[in-house]
Amino acid sequence: MSLRIASVQAGGLAAQAGLRAGDVLERINGEPVMDQVDYQYLSADSSLRIGSQRDGHPMECMIQKRQGAPLGLELDSDLMSNPCHCANRCLFCFVDQLPKGMRRSLYVKDDDWRLSLITGNYITLTNLPESELLRIIARKASPLYLSVHATDPALRARMLGNPRAGNILAQMRRFAQGGIAFHCQVVLCPGINDGDALERTLTDLYALRPAARSVALVPVGLTGHRQGLAPLEPYTRSQARQVLAQLNRWQERALGEGDSRFVFAADELYQIAGAALPPYEAYEDFCQIENGVGLLARFEQELSDAARLEPEGKPRPRRVAVATGTSAAGWLRKLIANQPLPGVEVTVHAIVNRFFGETVTVAGLVTGTDLLAQLAGLQADELLIPASMLRAGEPVFLDGVPLSQVQEELGVPTRAIAPDGAELLFALRGEGYPL
Repeated sequence: MSLRIASVQAGGLAAQAGLRAGDVLERINGEPVMDQVDYQYLSADSSLRIGSQRDGHPMECMIQKRQGAPLGLELDSDLMSNPCHCANRCLFCFVDQLPKGMRRSLYVKDDDWRLSLITGNYITLTNLPESELLRIIARKASPLYLSVHATDPALRARMLGNPRAGNILAQMRRFAQGGIAFHCQVVLCPGINDGDALERTLTDLYALRPAARSVALVPVGLTGHRQGLAPLEPYTRSQARQVLAQLNRWQERALGEGDSRFVFAADELYQIAGAALPPYEAYEDFCQIENGVGLLARFEQELSDAARLEPEGKPRPRRVAVATGTSAAGWLRKLIANQPLPGVEVTVHAIVNRFFGETVTVAGLVTGTDLLAQLAGLQADELLIPASMLRAGEPVFLDGVPLSQVQEELGVPTRAIAPDGAELLFALRGEGYPL
């Protein structure tokens, strides 16, 4: 395998060595360059012998540089658009629960260790051949993010619908021996991998410290589109409280034996349990924030810090509507009420998810269709929505409704807010977010 050079920085090391856009990069110091991971690792050396091709003719050049200094070139790569695909049939797979008729990319299931390294995607390792496991260790691809769910081999194989899934503990041990660190997630399904099964999982992962850096406990997400799928139920308040009691025991043990709580719960689990969120400090370095672990605590801290800043001027009288999912609406109402803004009337709207099903309560899966239906006749000077409702990099909701349509049909200026408490506060005041 080789990679085409997309562009070369003028005056950079690669340009000085004679490399051009369109050349094909094949080897660095005799090792094949299969992808961006190989390139980043191999090009970090101070002395490089680069093998390439131009119009089918082999070329070679030498480059001397500082350790880690960039070469000044960009490579074509289809890693993001064509990753390794998932080989599992998980009991709880969210993609399998999507309604029909959405854009095709939403139905793609990736399970690529390179995306785990680059973007923090969680992977199961069931499609990982021996050669790639060795390459991970050789390239020092760390940390990785692993979907563990259970360490009992038979249980994990059943949950993932893949007989190879039972190898996870052996794979993690080899990573630990090879100096590869990893963060873990456990998607909890009531009566399946909680209770005694979770105790075994946490015991096994705890024994892999310090390579195992953290564990996130995430309640299973269920939509209203599970026809023909395994029967699963959402967590009840009582069941969620049992999980949190188990979590608290593990955190106490971990803190007593080290300097980290090691295992953390997603904010949603506290909301289901009707329990107070832990304080900001309890989330340590927020290493599992992408799993919704500590997102609300960090948001609250950001808003509180911003509230101490002097406003640009007296907030002008206005009515602001804030739309969010049903799980966070009550928390957000209290948060905003604790930071009153003179002259600003704020109404928080809990949007019931009709599109995916009412069991889906998070803001990031609220669609434009549901916003339009439930906010019809809205009277406000501005509507604020979480940016997570929109596709990454596009002003479009998951159901294909553009943000402009929502704004036009509601007749209310609509602004998407990043998951940042300070940005929300400035937006409520009618101010721009300071850079």
